[in-house]
Amino acid sequence: MGEFDLIAKYFTRDVRRAALGIGDDCALLAPAPGQQLAVSSDMLVEGRHFLSTVAPDRLGHKSLAVNLSDLAACGAQPLGFTLALALPRADEHFLEGFSRGLFALADAQGIELVGGDTTQGPLNICITAIGEVPAGAALLRSGARAGDDLYVSGSVGDARLALEAFRGTASLDGADFEQVREVMERPQPRVTLGIALRGIASSAIDVSDGLLGDLGHVLQRSAVAAVVEVDAVPRSEVLAAQTLALQRECTLAGGDDYELLFTAPPASAHRVQAAARAAGVAATRIGRIEAGRGLRLVDREGRAVEHRFGSFDHFRS
Repeated sequence: MGEFDLIAKYFTRDVRRAALGIGDDCALLAPAPGQQLAVSSDMLVEGRHFLSTVAPDRLGHKSLAVNLSDLAACGAQPLGFTLALALPRADEHFLEGFSRGLFALADAQGIELVGGDTTQGPLNICITAIGEVPAGAALLRSGARAGDDLYVSGSVGDARLALEAFRGTASLDGADFEQVREVMERPQPRVTLGIALRGIASSAIDVSDGLLGDLGHVLQRSAVAAVVEVDAVPRSEVLAAQTLALQRECTLAGGDDYELLFTAPPASAHRVQAAARAAGVAATRIGRIEAGRGLRLVDREGRAVEHRFGSFDHFRS
């Protein structure tokens, strides 16, 4: 099967929202009047971002989900996406499952594949997601202010726990392992929540490299400090059954969660919870923003917790 046969069989579909999709040198998108385009690219490399044992349909889902999570963190409505795919060979079993998982999530979000590229090489997946957001309404990392509350959506840490189970450093029974593996391999982008937080949240970022590491980007861009209540960070029952040390490692430095970490003024607490309920996901207050620089961790009693947690870095990990 050649390159263009592969594209035609597995990735070509009629477009309804885009002005022009696959088949020309460029796709054409038409954002609504008064909207800005939000664009994000993420690359997934076998052995670096995913295990070779992952099911193809889950890999297709995750490849798109991690990009939609970036749009969610900006409060953007997804419009479409492109796919650049390097394959060792034209494996039809892999392509059928990958495209099925990819398009299942795309259909659930009402978006279309509008272009991309394929080539032969080590398995590498790069998606560029395009969304739209009203001019001036995007959620940014630079908007946190002293006095804001700090929130995270859903729960965090399960993806890291799954990785530790794969590594053999954590022991889980079959059902618990499958639960956390599902979280790692099929993350759910919080697009609806991101859109609902426009005009409420003062800043936002998605949790991809670890909660504290990603929070650090917000603190740097906003020129503020923060206090995180480590025992308030939401976690699943499976993770809560692990040692406290492992719980904190997974929740604070785990990564691959794709939840939203955001700030909002205390006066907006009821609006935050209303937005979370409308999006069907929990939002938990886990700390506050302070003047100055730096990050402090405290336990449920307010006692200082030693800050030794890192985050994922492609060139240091």
